[in-house]
Amino acid sequence: MSTCPPPPACTARVIVGLSGGVDSAVAALLLKQAGWDVQGLYMSNWDDEDGYCTAAQDFQDARAVASELAIPLHRVSFAAQYRERVFGYFLSEHRAGRTPNPDVLCNREIKFGEALRYARRLGATHFATGHYARLLTGAAEPGLHKARDAAKDQSYFLHAVPPGEFARVLMPLGELPKSEVRAHARRAGLAVFDKPDSTGICFIGERPFREFLGRYLARSPGPIESPDGERLGTHEGLTFYTLGQRGGLGIGGRPGHAEQAWYVAAKEVARNTLVIVQGHDHPLLSSGALTTENWHWLVPARGAAFRCTVKVRYRQADQPALLEPRADGSVLIRFDHPQRAVTPGQYAVAYDGDRCLGGGVIGSTAPAVLAAAA
Repeated sequence: MSTCPPPPACTARVIVGLSGGVDSAVAALLLKQAGWDVQGLYMSNWDDEDGYCTAAQDFQDARAVASELAIPLHRVSFAAQYRERVFGYFLSEHRAGRTPNPDVLCNREIKFGEALRYARRLGATHFATGHYARLLTGAAEPGLHKARDAAKDQSYFLHAVPPGEFARVLMPLGELPKSEVRAHARRAGLAVFDKPDSTGICFIGERPFREFLGRYLARSPGPIESPDGERLGTHEGLTFYTLGQRGGLGIGGRPGHAEQAWYVAAKEVARNTLVIVQGHDHPLLSSGALTTENWHWLVPARGAAFRCTVKVRYRQADQPALLEPRADGSVLIRFDHPQRAVTPGQYAVAYDGDRCLGGGVIGSTAPAVLAAAA
């Protein structure tokens, strides 16, 4: 079964974002089998050819898929928009000592922003992708729900898309496990049926991250300290580290310290200081509450506190919490259980069962002990 409805009319056109991977290929396949007038759109949004970007091969794979399915393939570059709206934000957040997630903005600004509008200019009534999520029709616009395949669910990355846009979006893979998607591709003779999933930053790919950042951000070395102020080493710049990170610290055995791994516990931007602790479960790595910046609702905004579940990172299990909306548009989230390495700049995303309620950028956190006492 797939979330692939028949077209509203025999001439209804859908543009499928063909990435060159198996997921978008099967999305196009299922829509064509359902009777849609299907055309493909390949987006090349990173113009830095340095050996890590796979755009050239991905385009050839998308062309092969389009040929096998006998559908037209359009090609467009939104590189300027990506650099301005996504990558620019990505760099500014790192400069501020935070850890952003560019894939969320990429979905909002590029895939379900620029690409969706481009699809309309191509005469399409709908835009489709190979995302693993479900759009279920409710009283108003469709609601964003988790995919049936919990291991592949991507609703976390879609929470910032304006809810009104979902009325013109199709996600045919929402009901399918990944194994069935590959089986569909194999039966249809699509050469990408066994192509590995892409990883790394959206459109930029997988590459040595510190080296990549170093091309755009100045290195600003500073002290590495223990919580009590003991100097333990020198970091290369706060932007190159994230909370909860183990490894890459240049900290070996230290006299007077136990033989335990070191973890990043805090980045004190004002002092340009990296604070590290020993032990995976050190108390300074745990937060009992967080406050977001402006919360983006996918459902009618709520004014009173309510129970829900929350993820503070992709692939995290849902965490029970109390969400308290605030008058300034932010929310306070109090967790039932302490959360490890909650990271400012990342996103907190809320759910009611399988339905995604919305999310916001994590602004600040409260230690588990203080949150419990509040």
